[in-house]
Amino acid sequence: MILRGQPRNVWVLVLFILAGVVLGGFIGSIFADVPALSWLSYGNTFGLSSPLVLDIGVLTLQFALTIRFTVAGIIGISIAILIYRKL
Repeated sequence: MILRGQPRNVWVLVLFILAGVVLGGFIGSIFADVPALSWLSYGNTFGLSSPLVLDIGVLTLQFALTIRFTVAGIIGISIAILIYRKL
């Protein structure tokens, strides 16, 4: 149990934020086809659209990273931070 005034673990906050992003993205994708709730899946994607390839002969590495921000994901992050602050 964390008492008020004691420092909190940053990794717990990161875990809550990741859970909020995943749940928000899941909810946004579920309600994307519902006309009244399709605004939850509205967002933008940032990152590398084609993978960066490093070929050194024996080993080939591909790097790709895309992040999709949606309204539902932002709501999920906000709820996760509120829950973290209530702990």
